[in-house]
Amino acid sequence: MTRIPRDPTDTPAKGAGKKNGRAARTAPAGEKETIVQGAVPSREVLMRFIAENPQHASKRDIAKAFGLKGEARVELKTLLRSLEADGLVEKKRKSLIRPGGLPPVTVLDITIRDIDGDLIGRPAEWLDDDGVAPAVLIKQSSIARAKGKTPVGGLGDRVLAKIFPSKERGGPAYTARIIKVLDKRKDAVLGVFRATPGGGGRLMPIDKRGEELLIDPEFTGDAKEGDLVEAHLSRIGRYGLPRAQVQNVIGSVASEKAISMIAIHAHGIPHVFPERVLQEADAAQPATMSHREDWRSLPLITIDPADAKDHDDAVYAEPDPSPDNPGGVIVTVAIADVSWYVRARSALDLEALKRGNSVYFPDRVVPMLPERISNDLCSLKEDVDRPALAVRMRFSKEGRKAGHTFHRIMMRSAAKLSYQQAQTAIDGAPDEKTGPILETILKPLWEAYRILTRGRERRQPLELDVPERKIILKPDGTVDRVFVPDRLDAHKLIEEMMIQANVAAAETLEQKRQVLIYRVHDQPSLAKQESLREFLATLDISLAKGGNMRANHFNGILAKADGKPFETIVNQMVLRSQSQAIYSPENIGHFGLNLLRYAHFTSPIRRYADLIVHRALVSSLGLGEGGITPEEEGTLDDIAAEISTFERRAMAAERDTTDRLIAHHLNGRVGEEFEGRVSGVTKAGLFVTLPSYGADGFIPISTLGRDYFIYDEAHQALSGEKTGLGYRLGDPVQVKLVEAVPLAGALRFEMLSEGRKMPTAMRSFHKSGRRDRTGARKRPGTRAPRGRQ
Repeated sequence: MTRIPRDPTDTPAKGAGKKNGRAARTAPAGEKETIVQGAVPSREVLMRFIAENPQHASKRDIAKAFGLKGEARVELKTLLRSLEADGLVEKKRKSLIRPGGLPPVTVLDITIRDIDGDLIGRPAEWLDDDGVAPAVLIKQSSIARAKGKTPVGGLGDRVLAKIFPSKERGGPAYTARIIKVLDKRKDAVLGVFRATPGGGGRLMPIDKRGEELLIDPEFTGDAKEGDLVEAHLSRIGRYGLPRAQVQNVIGSVASEKAISMIAIHAHGIPHVFPERVLQEADAAQPATMSHREDWRSLPLITIDPADAKDHDDAVYAEPDPSPDNPGGVIVTVAIADVSWYVRARSALDLEALKRGNSVYFPDRVVPMLPERISNDLCSLKEDVDRPALAVRMRFSKEGRKAGHTFHRIMMRSAAKLSYQQAQTAIDGAPDEKTGPILETILKPLWEAYRILTRGRERRQPLELDVPERKIILKPDGTVDRVFVPDRLDAHKLIEEMMIQANVAAAETLEQKRQVLIYRVHDQPSLAKQESLREFLATLDISLAKGGNMRANHFNGILAKADGKPFETIVNQMVLRSQSQAIYSPENIGHFGLNLLRYAHFTSPIRRYADLIVHRALVSSLGLGEGGITPEEEGTLDDIAAEISTFERRAMAAERDTTDRLIAHHLNGRVGEEFEGRVSGVTKAGLFVTLPSYGADGFIPISTLGRDYFIYDEAHQALSGEKTGLGYRLGDPVQVKLVEAVPLAGALRFEMLSEGRKMPTAMRSFHKSGRRDRTGARKRPGTRAPRGRQ
């Protein structure tokens, strides 16, 4: 998702930088610009203020800082809109920040020390594709230093920090003050053991940002060359390599069973429950009927993947008997009552917050809660009494919600079905389990789904078609096959009912004026919209300009690409243009779902955000024990920041594991040819996806041929200067696998397909000199260096 902001010295927008019709003074080069209180600052001054004050850069803060009143505030608003339109600033909540900048509060991983011994951290999750995550110098407060206190935070720790732009030149762009340590270093590192002559060895870390470690001969244990080992740090000095001791040999790095463990360690995912947490889970007793309604006679059923071990949601639907809602339905969604068992500040709660969510790998699950809770007491098992929070929603025949109520209940699941099992029954082939409930339970559910679909069609959420691939492993842990599961109506039914339950939770808590954590999704930034607009223009597809985009604008684009050769790549480009969904106590709505308010409520077994919402409902509705505490309410900002980071951590770990598994699977097929599709174009070369495997590999530009290839960002293409042949995003190609690196999850291909003829406009270059692969002008008669990546 590349951002290309315009140069700050571009001509200001109409009306910008003026006071009472007169142009504001612009400083000559090298002279510091004079700032006049009451006058609208220039673009340069305004951008510098935003960069230096990210925590105080709302429109109100800026107006106050520059003493702007009346008409000057209107001019400021126009200038800020101009900067947003040019991609020079972005809105984060109510504040403005520079694109690619860090928000005022960020989760950092402390990775190294600088030459002065000071700690350096980097953002735990960096979403900007334009470059390396910025370095942040960790500052200890002068007061703490004067009192001789032990510094907060150390090498390897994950911390929540307050971010400040650095005023020193030549060093990191930011400094930080640690608010609190989220995850202390365990003195444990995962890496590959490399033996050295004479005994001992080096530990090559799996984490790309980790340090190489020295292992003395007496501390190598049973490690052999190439083994994946867990080592504990024994000494870290200011100078020289840190030393470590091998504690556990996991096995050869070539073993596919070790691949998910690599991701777990590389991303710092807690995967072993402390003893006190397990003891607390084992001591938990079944819930009582206190403050509960008895709904055990209502035939709620669970519909989940066939291999699901926990079942935290159940559904039921029936016609609405009310005469004022003819043709309407009542949809009931019941969710496991995790808040009854996991109380605030308990050992279970602290561990769940530390994890943030469950993480799913092809060979294992790292759960947020111990199995005693997730797979037993809070799993809505068939014919077993289980506590739940339920929402009963009334919909008109047009799919409009007429009202809803929440209840704390005791339920008993009438049936446990898989998606395929339920779908097969509806399609006319019920089995022994689905046959008896087809008319009474399944068909009313599908009728309710048809009604909800009418509401969805009217709402018009973003309808992206990006298939998710599933990896099936053999018993020995090797890859059996990779496939795209069918998207059934049964999946869509559960999805839409969960969405409506989440909306109901947010609405109820707002009505009760109860603080909560929303699931928010901002609209695409103007810079990303412009990048997408330029790409679509090369396909003769237009995207309207303006900051007030709606999801249906993008649906119109997807409709125009439907059935065309470029359909897949347009879906991917639209997806890349979208913002990242996060958790926040401040509601900005959900752009993708086209909803004004939305909160995660339906998966408290595997998401901490849902547990917070459950507690908030219990408290605000007076439903008994296990509600949210005042202490929790006061820290929702921190909790939202943490769990948003942990969610991205889980996604990255899952993606890395998939990449490594597929690279391992294809390692024995080097030299074979594959059908692929160009999925990315950069100045360094082409990324190619193998649709059959969901694997991505790279083709360096230096290997494409003897022609000189020009990078055209607007058209997402590499075009040969002499032949006019090239490759464009979405092109089907034939490639040969020349290298697979399982440890890195990397594949390298050789292009076999001849490029296609590119339009003349894509091969033009500036009269005063052609452009190199980066698009920058170069002197006539020179050539861009070949083969650099």
